[in-house]
Amino acid sequence: MKWAVGLGAVALLGLGIILGHFAIPKKADPLVGQDLDLDLGVLDTVMRQLEANRIRENLRELAREPHLATTPRDEALVQLLLQRWTDPESGLDAAKNPTYEVLLSFPSQEQPNRVTVVNPNGSILYTCRHSEENLTGEQGSADVVQPYAAYAPPGTPQGPLVYANRGSEEDFKTLQAQGIQLSGTIALTRYGGVGRVTKAVNAAKHGVAGVLVYTDPADINDGHSLPSETFPYSWRLPPSGVERGSYYEYFGDPLTPYLPATHSSYRLDPASVSGFPPIPTQPIGFEDAKQLLCNLQGNLAPNTWQGSLGCSYRLGSGFRPDGDFGSSSQVNVSVYNRLELRNSSNVLGIIKGAVEPDRYVLYGNHRDSWVHGAVDPSSGTAVLLELSRVLGTLLKKGTWRPRRSIVFASWGAEEFGLIGSTEFTEEFFSKLQERAVAYINVDIAVFANATLRVQGTPPVQSVVFSSAKQIPAPGPGGLSIYDNWIRYFNRSSSVYGLVPSLGTLGAGSDYAPFLHFLGISSMDIAYTYDRSKTTARIYPTYHTAFDTFGYVEKFLDPDFSSHRAVAQTAASVLLRLSDSLFLPLNVSDYSETLRTFLQAAQRDLGALLEQHGISLGPLAHAVAKFESAASLLNQHRVTLQQGRANSLQVRMLNDQLMLLERTFLNPRAFPEERYYSHVLWAPRTGSVATFPGLANAFSKAKDTVPGSAAWAEVQRQLSIVVMALEGATATLKPVADL
Repeated sequence: MKWAVGLGAVALLGLGIILGHFAIPKKADPLVGQDLDLDLGVLDTVMRQLEANRIRENLRELAREPHLATTPRDEALVQLLLQRWTDPESGLDAAKNPTYEVLLSFPSQEQPNRVTVVNPNGSILYTCRHSEENLTGEQGSADVVQPYAAYAPPGTPQGPLVYANRGSEEDFKTLQAQGIQLSGTIALTRYGGVGRVTKAVNAAKHGVAGVLVYTDPADINDGHSLPSETFPYSWRLPPSGVERGSYYEYFGDPLTPYLPATHSSYRLDPASVSGFPPIPTQPIGFEDAKQLLCNLQGNLAPNTWQGSLGCSYRLGSGFRPDGDFGSSSQVNVSVYNRLELRNSSNVLGIIKGAVEPDRYVLYGNHRDSWVHGAVDPSSGTAVLLELSRVLGTLLKKGTWRPRRSIVFASWGAEEFGLIGSTEFTEEFFSKLQERAVAYINVDIAVFANATLRVQGTPPVQSVVFSSAKQIPAPGPGGLSIYDNWIRYFNRSSSVYGLVPSLGTLGAGSDYAPFLHFLGISSMDIAYTYDRSKTTARIYPTYHTAFDTFGYVEKFLDPDFSSHRAVAQTAASVLLRLSDSLFLPLNVSDYSETLRTFLQAAQRDLGALLEQHGISLGPLAHAVAKFESAASLLNQHRVTLQQGRANSLQVRMLNDQLMLLERTFLNPRAFPEERYYSHVLWAPRTGSVATFPGLANAFSKAKDTVPGSAAWAEVQRQLSIVVMALEGATATLKPVADL
């Protein structure tokens, strides 16, 4: 796309995104025409030039060796990204690698973590694997970090074993109701249900001394567990596979909450940091879990606690006398993790905007992995490199420059708790809140090859749908990505009829600080599997040493057409956001969400709220006012598009669209939740699918007496939501209305 407004003397940016200021033209402001809008010819060129084979070769290189955060291979990939983004033929305008000093957790190389069964004399009867089985020659590398629970404290607890299902508070209460003494025990839990660290937190509340975590074949392999049924013969998790992961409760550097982890920043004392597991914790494979669980004594576990290890699960505590270990044997969990300050780099690649250089469209993906990380995250990085190559080539040829600035980001240390992206948002908090249009996240680009899957905030729905409708889906059938998507994930919209389901964003990847902390419209794009054919909670080799290039090429996306489909979808969304004259964010799509939340509150909370003198009337009124304001803004947009709007009118409207998401932030709404400020998308623990603060407060208050502090919190949360909606409505009203 060629623009009438040249770059002139736009300053080269420094660390982060120093992109200059929006310049006021010296001459009379020309009327804006369609020739300065999204260039469909450029869009078509980009779609055609994205190559599946280049993505394949990117992934082969990225996943060639393990690249745990801050290791030499991770740093080598930093240099690879810098080299690509400064290439004279396909590079970008600038590339930087800002570094942060962050607290990470590693197992001891000299004294590996271990889990054993010991008899009363201390003799070892059984030892769980220290590492995964070397099935393809890649799992035995010295650079493969042993399975561990990052940030779990060191210690050597020993005690009788109990089976605690998924480690929820309700699970431990169930054990207590069975008369099981939990103090001093080792709890065996399975992944799923609650977060990793929550399992350890809940266990410690009940006096448990240590926690083991495993992946049950029922949850990941559709019940299959034999070596001949699993990797390398299928995509399923092999018996020795262990899911690594961060057990830190929050995100960002643990020592510098709300501050960037620069050299000069204030740091907490590591001994006083909250959010780490309170007791030693260690993950194990399901082949070892089988040996432990199938030898337990005690009552049968509930039906919903049973799994696919080939035995009836019992609760314990302790082993049965006629089993492999004897009733007096105990489990010892020896954890030797240590905390280390390490330097971790982000890599930023920038294309400066021709017309609005101070408006940023951000596209990010983390770089670090637990082991080879072919799927997580290198599938996303492979797509990122190909997309930036195509755009960089057009840029260097002088045939295109975006209207707004584009910032590509490769985040460091994501696996430890979204650290790189969080530190970036902390360092550039004000600038990003003022100038960021949207954030596109492509972490795992391809879980599998069935269909597109997008999560995002409501305003991005329209631009994603528009993009997906124009791109052919991989495989036979002649469907668009949109039409294929709607076959797998759909919902009935009161406005549009049957449409693909846009998932909501939690905190599973680098979009979290952008949405929850900064209030930037965000999305996460991927291709995934057919959920009618598997109940796997995620792709089976997630965070294991079996997530390799060969795994992707053989089982997930042999021709890399799904990777290319993700690249095309993400590229189309990126170009529409960066090049369109009017931002393609539809604020009216929030109306449907708000109306749904309101109706759920009225249906499931209204009667009891009335009994306690709390009315939903102000909330209903606030939702109605928002709907009206959003509709009027859309009409105003149509009028401008059909008329002869000048650049200031376009700018004012685009600012309203961009800033809407910020109006839902309230940093005091959830004081117990670090970084969560978005009153619509904060974590919801209540059972009613409505405004999270209201739902959570109601679930705590419903069994308390009238006038309690819990009911006062319900009223406070209701007021917070009403105030946020009124602020959003004010933002959507004509700018001249004060």
